[in-house]
Amino acid sequence: MTDARDKTVLVVDDEPNVREYLAQILRDAGFSVVTAGDGLEALALIRERPPDFISLDLVMPRMSGHKLLYELRKDRDLSRIPVVIVTAHAQDEMGNEDLHDIMHNRVIQGPGVYLEKPVSARDYVRCVRQALGLAGEEADEERSTLQEALRQQIPQAEPHALRRALAALKKPGTTGGP
Repeated sequence: MTDARDKTVLVVDDEPNVREYLAQILRDAGFSVVTAGDGLEALALIRERPPDFISLDLVMPRMSGHKLLYELRKDRDLSRIPVVIVTAHAQDEMGNEDLHDIMHNRVIQGPGVYLEKPVSARDYVRCVRQALGLAGEEADEERSTLQEALRQQIPQAEPHALRRALAALKKPGTTGGP
């Protein structure tokens, strides 16, 4: 049976903090992740070693997500890689025309072909899993959601609470321990 550990996702976003956030969500869900900062870098990585899935920002310097999609569609094998567009510009002048073109010309199609930023970890993982035929992994989704909740609480946590949490995670037999 195929699972997330057998799949590689390429995350393409020009904003380093967004790129790392999305990559970490996928790593937490068990995926192997490769990242690129723009369409040109992504195209080189894809041609070298095609991923199983692409998470693609729409508006980027050098080569936009829109142009990258058209490049991929020129190659029969690469055009089969599932893609989700993750953008903050679906409704504004920076990305609206490109997204409309992509949808109208069926460059990619179907439900869940784009997500608007900010993206929830749960929706993002669900989208990737569904596109790869890995739907139904509630335990991984729950783990991803819990890890995100913990990440948000850590900055304001007291040291004694962090020590207790770490000790609980290290105990053999707990779901988070080694």
